[in-house]
Amino acid sequence: MSAPLLPLFLKLEGRPALLVGGGGVAAARLAQLLEAGARVTVVAPEVRPEILASGAAVRRRRFRPADLDGVWLAVAAATPEVGRQVARAAEARRVFVNAVDDPRNASAYTGGVIRRGGVAVAVSTGGRAPALAGLLRQALGALLPDDLDAWLELAERLRAEDRATGVPLRDRRWRLLEALVALESAPAPEPGRPGGNAA
Repeated sequence: MSAPLLPLFLKLEGRPALLVGGGGVAAARLAQLLEAGARVTVVAPEVRPEILASGAAVRRRRFRPADLDGVWLAVAAATPEVGRQVARAAEARRVFVNAVDDPRNASAYTGGVIRRGGVAVAVSTGGRAPALAGLLRQALGALLPDDLDAWLELAERLRAEDRATGVPLRDRRWRLLEALVALESAPAPEPGRPGGNAA
């Protein structure tokens, strides 16, 4: 049995990333990388039109190990053989690789992600069962409050207050829990009254 994965969120904004592959799966991963602000280079002999129109740098050719030079993350969204080539070259350069649907050639795995109000929750099966991760993501999404952005704003404000007033770390979580309970227990404004929903 292998060691457990380290759950991690990567800050890719402005950092170079390599995407190997030009099909539909590659297009979906490209959208994720671009949303994270990565500077993406796509390498593939055949490339879908939406990839060409994305603004990413595109090299219409086969993968070369030197394509990994200087990148922070690589995504292999091609055949298993290409994934093996990317994984070998990335290992030699100490670059993490997400090999789509190919856990043997991956050193990084994406998860099922829920984003709501500035909060991201991710679920991973370590590449063993991506469909299960997707189902768990949907189930967790149904449990999360719709006003999670208000929770985040409250938590951020309390954190600043706690740091300014020297509240010990061990007490901060309890203070936040009490504040969230109070937030959720507060009566909703009546329609037509100040702060309410006038028709």
